[in-house]
Amino acid sequence: MTIKDTAEEWEVRATETPFTGNKTSVRTDDVVMPDGTVVRRDYQVHPGSVAVLALDDQGRVLVIRQYRHPVRQKLWEIPAGLLDIPGENPLHAAQRELYEEAHVKAEDWRVLTDVYTTPGGCDEAVRIFLARDLSEAEGQRFEVEDEEADMELSRVPVEELVRGVLAGELHNNCLVVGVLSLIAAQNGDGLDALRPAEAPWPARPFEV
Repeated sequence: MTIKDTAEEWEVRATETPFTGNKTSVRTDDVVMPDGTVVRRDYQVHPGSVAVLALDDQGRVLVIRQYRHPVRQKLWEIPAGLLDIPGENPLHAAQRELYEEAHVKAEDWRVLTDVYTTPGGCDEAVRIFLARDLSEAEGQRFEVEDEEADMELSRVPVEELVRGVLAGELHNNCLVVGVLSLIAAQNGDGLDALRPAEAPWPARPFEV
């Protein structure tokens, strides 16, 4: 038996958008269940995101610490950002985020994993990249604002991040998934066997 997610779409009898925000919105669908009943489902409509697990030649991961108001915590995270442009190549977006948040560039890019962050209530899809062969980016640093103006930047050994994840001390979705996927890849076929950086992404199709 092959364990694999598959595309499927149940009938929607009615839909409306009761809230539209700056980047996301809320949609309400009346969905037909297998027994013929119709139930209402509310969910957040999200443009999608990219995240970057940047691994240096000393086995450290580049992480940032940022205030996240919905959970009222400062979280350690890996660089990440929205897919602001419909159909944008996610690799280009990831390279942009690594530059803007860490002023770093990478020569080797691979797809680490693709996830839906909260599929029960949001359609956000995230592609997490592995970036290696890191170096300082040229030019002036990107001017940050709002929560990003208070960000801290650090490089932390992978083993320490794994310990923090399993101890319940690190909670950011992309960091947790990215770090544990990295360990799984290293213990499996190796990092060079990961998918290429521009591998197809059905959740957010793009042009190469």
